[in-house]
Amino acid sequence: MRVLLHAGFHKTGTTTVQQALYRNRDTLAPHLRLVPRARMAPAGKAAQAWSAGGDPIDLALFGYELAQVMEGWDGDDPRPVVISAEDLCGHMPGRDGVETYAATAPLMRTVSETLAAVQPKAAPVFYFSTRGAEDWLASAYTQHLRASRLTLSEKAFYDRFRGAADLAAVAAGIAAALAPLPVHHCALEQSRTRALGPLDPLLDLLELPEGLRDGLEPQPPANPALPADCARGLLALNRSDLDDAALREAKRALIAEHA
Repeated sequence: MRVLLHAGFHKTGTTTVQQALYRNRDTLAPHLRLVPRARMAPAGKAAQAWSAGGDPIDLALFGYELAQVMEGWDGDDPRPVVISAEDLCGHMPGRDGVETYAATAPLMRTVSETLAAVQPKAAPVFYFSTRGAEDWLASAYTQHLRASRLTLSEKAFYDRFRGAADLAAVAAGIAAALAPLPVHHCALEQSRTRALGPLDPLLDLLELPEGLRDGLEPQPPANPALPADCARGLLALNRSDLDDAALREAKRALIAEHA
């Protein structure tokens, strides 16, 4: 039984991949077993907690939540299992004090160890979507403006988190930590030009019938970039004295205005 895990990185087309898998689930179902992202949410929360605090209890909980999912897989089913859930690699840098993806390799080791214990015949394959450093920093910055009370200027954010932005190097480090298990990665700049966008490199790693992709429906990019003036408006709101409820409402109105 092959298990393909797409565990990140954030802001590299992961939501587009997940929406494409879901939209095409009926066509893909005879050929793969898709684990819904929501099913991985408890494990993702534990991964985020461990990446932020390093508490061994959170890492143990991560393994436990993974096992709860993996135990339900039929080892005699020949279809590969596919998981796409970026929270499994921990928090995106910039959230809850997390500065880098240093937690991802230990988390992936826990995935492989748990899988070996629960499904001894399983063969894991790890896949990471990446992105150029400048584009990733820009996307991460606007995401934090939207989802948190980030008050750093764009330059200050870039300066602080540039060390986390070389995602290809992070993926190479994960590959070294997990060797000899296979670890693949592909840049969004390459995948976005393909027929199915960032879904295509993931499908490349599966043994699917020839011609199946011709019947799959492409998914437009999710979470498109915000205009610069919208980002500036979000920063101003984050720096205001609005309470949390009022801030959320003001952000929603501003984003809707620029949609």
